[in-house]
Amino acid sequence: MEDIVSLASPVGTVRPIASIDPILGLTRVDMNRVNDMILAMAGSNVELIPEIADHLISSGGKRLRPMLTIASALLFGYEGEGHVKLAASVEFLHTATLLHDDVVDESDLRRGRKTARTIWGNQASVLVGDFLLGQAFKMMVEVGSMRALAILSNASAVIAEGEVWQLSAAKKMTTSEADYRAVIAAKTAELFAAAAEVGPVIAKSGDAAERAMRAYGMHLGMAFQLVDDVLDYGGSADDLGKNVGDDFREGKITLPVILAHAAGDESERQFWREAMEEGRNDDAALARARAIMQRHGALEATKQRAREEGRLASDALSAMPPGPARDALEAVVEFCIDRIS
Repeated sequence: MEDIVSLASPVGTVRPIASIDPILGLTRVDMNRVNDMILAMAGSNVELIPEIADHLISSGGKRLRPMLTIASALLFGYEGEGHVKLAASVEFLHTATLLHDDVVDESDLRRGRKTARTIWGNQASVLVGDFLLGQAFKMMVEVGSMRALAILSNASAVIAEGEVWQLSAAKKMTTSEADYRAVIAAKTAELFAAAAEVGPVIAKSGDAAERAMRAYGMHLGMAFQLVDDVLDYGGSADDLGKNVGDDFREGKITLPVILAHAAGDESERQFWREAMEEGRNDDAALARARAIMQRHGALEATKQRAREEGRLASDALSAMPPGPARDALEAVVEFCIDRIS
């Protein structure tokens, strides 16, 4: 298959590695236009705005979310210009969220580079994030689709709500798996869902197509976050776009923590309370956290939930029109899950 390359594993065997090359190829022309629009809309006479925006925009992210918008529009034969502006809007929503997240989480690195807050400060990062949100809504309005505007503006509100919810749940070992899934559905999966849903909206493909693409995006987003949860305890900074172990050090209650805590004995539960609620989270504590997760199969259980979300994403996509666009969107699911294979 064109969307699979082979790499040697550490033990000398060869296994297939999924790639996002299909969606990169499918969307390349339109994404060049998106990138031009992003640079233009990030411009300002206020020198600090383009400086900070360019720092994050050029930091090496895959821009997967706007590619979903382009691919989902192409999937339904859309031939207009609106998908480019909507894709740029999606990327600005995501970028603004990252700027705000890094302030809330007090993160020092993103994708191996210093975060904007560490260079220019928290106030400038928040305000430039607000500027990007304003530019995103300007582009949405220019498209002229009230339905697409409603979907993306609602996503913006839901994401912010999810961030506040996560903040209130931080460092609380009483957080349940159901609560956590609700948080990541809002904080992460909602933008994936909206990005995929607006394609059939502007293509006027009907309610069934909109529901299917929203389901695809939602389940893909859930899988994406669960994969990141696993990688935080065993991946690399390149995989994550941040330091490995950051969630642990910040006291974030992610699914592997919830599952390990629920399965642990009293001494292990005490460890989690001390590490997550009291901030006793040095490198030695991180090593113990990994050992406890391994003992109780918490990482493998999280992987299984991610794989199930990936399967549901593929199921939602299966009824959509066959062709290169559907194949590319399916390859994105395979790529996401393969990061933990």
